[in-house]
Parts: sequence; C-alpha cells; structure tokens
Amino acid sequence: MCGIIGYVGSEEAAPLLLQSLKRLEYRGYDSAGIAIIRDGRLVRFRRAGKVRDLEDCVRSEETRSTIGIGHTRWATHGAPTDGNAHPHLDCSARLAVVHNGILENYLELRSRLADDGHTFASETDTEVLAHLIEERYRGDLLLAVRQAIAECSGAFAVAVLSEDTPDRIVVAKRGSPLVVALGETGAFVSSDVPALLGKASDVQFLLDDELAEIRSDRFRIVNLDGVEVERPAHRVSIDPVSIQKGGYKHFMLKEICEQPRSTGETIREKQAADGADLLIPSVEGMAACDAVYLVACGTAYHAALVAEYLWEEHLPIPLRAVIASEFRSRRIHVTPKTLVVAISQSGETIDTLMAVRRARESGARVLSLVNAERSAIDRESDAAVYTRAGIEIGVAATKTFTAQIAALGLVGLALAQERGTVPREAVREELRRLTLLPGRITEALRLEPTILELAERLHHARDVLFLARGVLFPIALEGALKLKEISYVHAEGYPAGEMKHGPIALIDEGTPVIMLVSHDVAREKTLSNMEEVKARRGCVVAVTDTPDDPTIRRLADHVLAVPTSSGISLPILFSIPLQLLAYHIAVCRGTDVDQPRNLAKTVTVE
Repeated sequence: MCGIIGYVGSEEAAPLLLQSLKRLEYRGYDSAGIAIIRDGRLVRFRRAGKVRDLEDCVRSEETRSTIGIGHTRWATHGAPTDGNAHPHLDCSARLAVVHNGILENYLELRSRLADDGHTFASETDTEVLAHLIEERYRGDLLLAVRQAIAECSGAFAVAVLSEDTPDRIVVAKRGSPLVVALGETGAFVSSDVPALLGKASDVQFLLDDELAEIRSDRFRIVNLDGVEVERPAHRVSIDPVSIQKGGYKHFMLKEICEQPRSTGETIREKQAADGADLLIPSVEGMAACDAVYLVACGTAYHAALVAEYLWEEHLPIPLRAVIASEFRSRRIHVTPKTLVVAISQSGETIDTLMAVRRARESGARVLSLVNAERSAIDRESDAAVYTRAGIEIGVAATKTFTAQIAALGLVGLALAQERGTVPREAVREELRRLTLLPGRITEALRLEPTILELAERLHHARDVLFLARGVLFPIALEGALKLKEISYVHAEGYPAGEMKHGPIALIDEGTPVIMLVSHDVAREKTLSNMEEVKARRGCVVAVTDTPDDPTIRRLADHVLAVPTSSGISLPILFSIPLQLLAYHIAVCRGTDVDQPRNLAKTVTVE
C-alpha cells in the first residue's frame, strides 16, 4: 500500500516526482503530495484525491528544485483528506516525511511526544515519525532517522527530506518494499521498480532494518547499527512500454488481452528445449514432504485453491490452500517435513510474508511463486518459481492470476514427477496441451463482443451468484471477486452442490446466476443445479465448453462458449469470460476500473 518516490539530481524534481507518482498510483490513490527544497526552504504540496488533483495544485506554483520526495496514499490512520495527506512535517516545518506501512506503537509514541511539547496536525501514524526524527536530530540526519526507527514497531518504508541537508534524502525500511537506484541524471528511491523505468536500470532492494543516504551521484546503505552494507546492484530488464496503455481504454482490458503472451511465457520457461519435459530445478528436493500448505491472499488464494485441485490428482499427500492471514494466527501443524508454497504477485504481500516467516520458524521448507524477482518473499524462501506476466497496473489481477495457475500446475507435476507418482507420458501430454493454450485463450477473448452485450443487460443487477464444481469452483470465487472489486456489485461464488444449503434463497427473476459447466467436471450434477436455478426463475448464464448440449440450450438464458480442454488449461480458459464480464459491467456502471475504490495493488499493511 502507498507509493513513495524520491529524487536528487540535476533534473527538475517536481515534474519527475509527479510522473513517478502516476506510475505508482496503483499502490494507493486516496491522496497525494510532494515536498521539495526551493531556494533553501522546504515547500510542500498535498491534495486529497488522485495525482491529477495534486498536479492542478502544483501547476500554479513555482517549483524550481532538483530534490524532493513524493507519496500517493492508501489511507489507514485518518480519512483521505488534505490534512492527512503526506508528506508530514515536524514542528519547525523544516523536515518532511513520507511513509508506507503502519507504526503499531504510534499511539504510545504520539502521547509521549505530545507531553514533550510536540504539536500534531493530522490523524496519521506517519506524523509521529516526523516529530520523532526532529527530537533526535543533532546535525546528522541519517543518525536521527536510525535512532527514530529503532523506537518504532510495525512495518514501514520511510523517506525523509530536511532543509538542513538540502543535498540528500534519507530512507529506511522494515517490512514494506523500498528500492534505491542511480540514473544518468541523479539518484532515486521508490516503493517499486515501475516508477524508475526509463530513469534508472541498476537498483538495490533494501532489506529490513536498512537505511540509505542518497545523494545525486551516490548512495550508501547502512544497517540499524550504522554498519555500512555493500552488495551488487540488480539490473532491471522491464520495457517501459509495458506500463503504457497501448491504445486500450483501461490497463485492465490491456492486461486481459495480454494473457496469451503472459501464460505462454510462463509455461515456456518451465519446459525443456524440446518442449516435452519439465524444467523446474528450483523444486528439486522438495517432493519428499509429507504435507503441503499453499498460502496466499485474494486472487492468489484462488490460484492456490485451483492448485489444490490440480495437485491432488498426482500427489498422494495432504494438500491444503490457506488464506495467509489465517495461516499466521492458527495453530496449523507445520514440521520440517512440511512444504509451504507462498503465492504473491508482488512478492511483498505482508500477510503472505509473515506466513513465510512463521513457516520457516517451524522448520518447514518454503517455495515461493512470485511475479517479482528479488522481492521480499522471494528472498526469504528456500527456492522460487516465477510467473512471467510482466508488470500489472490494473488493481484487479487478471494476467497474473492465469499465469499463477499455469505455473502452479507445472510445479505440481514437477513434484509428482520427482516422487514418481505421475507417468512420464501424462506429463508430456499435459505439456502438449499447454502449447495450445495461448491460441485457445485468444479464441476465448473473441467472446468480448458477446460479453459486452451481456454486460449491458446485466449491469443493473444488485446481486450475482457464481456456481461451479470441482476445479472450477475457485474460478467461480474469482469471478465473483472480480465483479465485486471493480463494479461494486454484490457477488458470491459457491460450489454448485452447496446452492440448496442456503444461496438458493437469494434466487429470483432479478438474480443472474453464472454457472460454469464443463464436460470434464461433474457435468450431469451441475446441469441438475442449473435446473434448480431455472425452477426459481433465475437468469442463467452458462459458461461452458459444451455449448451445443441440448440441456444447456434449454435452460440457459445466455451461453458463453469457451474452447474445450482439460487439465491445467481448463480453469484458465474459464477465467477469461468472467474477467471480461466483470470489466464490461464495471464500464457500463461507470466505475474507475483500474483504480477501484478502497483498494490497492500491493497490500503491505496488516
């Protein structure tokens, strides 16, 4: 949550900061602000709302400066108002702080600082940091920040700017991501790499309890004890074009349409050169486990549920998908013979990261599946497998979800192959099917005109049910989540067999029921459930790979036909029309598709 950017160099700072904040806006967009040093004085601009609202504020002011920090906020403590927007200042207004994360002991610190005479102007936990650093400052900003964060508990990434040191920015990190980098025109700090594309290519990912002092031509990293840290930089190889809309109305639609490539690249990387064998060396030695937990949040949890169904076909051990925040708080039995698979698009999801740490404390092996190399979860795992989806800007996950299913399916096959519980020919057959998947996704995407017409009919619905069985049940959950996230329509996903145990009470002529029906997944029973819906006058939308089935034609009000497949491809293909339906319903309802209210792309607060 929240996006931080900082720059010191030879360019005009304010336009660069605003451009970078737009690239980081997927991390939070409740309010935004920048602070610069102009003519030796600290100047701050803040606005509730989007970065464009901040731009309007800055445009009318004199902003000549070559140093500054910026922030786009996802509100935790305090409403999204001008007064709660970052940066926050100390009592003298000579020092500015931006912050991502939550200071868990801020109330205690705030009370003590108020008793010492500090005056607070906001409801945020962040402002405590400004006053804490002010109290510790004796001419050495790096030391003051180091002493201040040593008193703080919780997760945070911090950037600090001071009038007294107008040639540098000091940053610190614990739990929340932060990268520093050198570019041709100066030095940068950011919450995420996309903000730096085209400006810097060699980056350093700060580790927990590390600080950095950034000047225009260099930076130095120290730990909490003040000891300097040295390690090689990491080269970023992301094309700046990937963060542009490329003619699409929304990033979400662009990313839905990129899935033939993103799934294809994710799959190809994990195949041998001849395409007939698996090549996932990172899972070697992990198949001797006696139980597997797949831990994740949100959409990644639905991918974990799909993996649970796929893996149980070949792995004769207990398998369980668990929401990461619950994994942390429950007394789940984890031993050194347990394998924990952590799934996160960003690799920074705080609940999943904490689950990883809990698993390691219990001696379990940890395998991560992430879309961001060298992210926190990647670094703290025993081994990692990567999705190759590229940068995903839309807050609602689409291409990363299908890439996760593809990668997880192959990881399960690799584990089964190592255990000797899947025939070699079965693996080759699955790989053969997967070579056809990008083309089949492209075929499913051709449903868009039909789905647009359907969305125009359904977008006034207040409640929508998604029903499916077997491996398609998690896809029903994901379809409901997508609709909720971006259209604000109440939607629920259920196993179709559970409908008669409660959800059937919701069905009437005004309730669309999206039913996922496959030849390969309990088809006859699902058709019986469709009969039950129709008997209650529900509006049935059938997403199916058997569109010519006479029962489906008789019962369904609308039919969306996906290509026939099986195995790993099946849940991926059924996901495509649900993503498009959610997207077009949201557009019909006039919501902000790429930046839905109250959400952020990367969840780094608990």
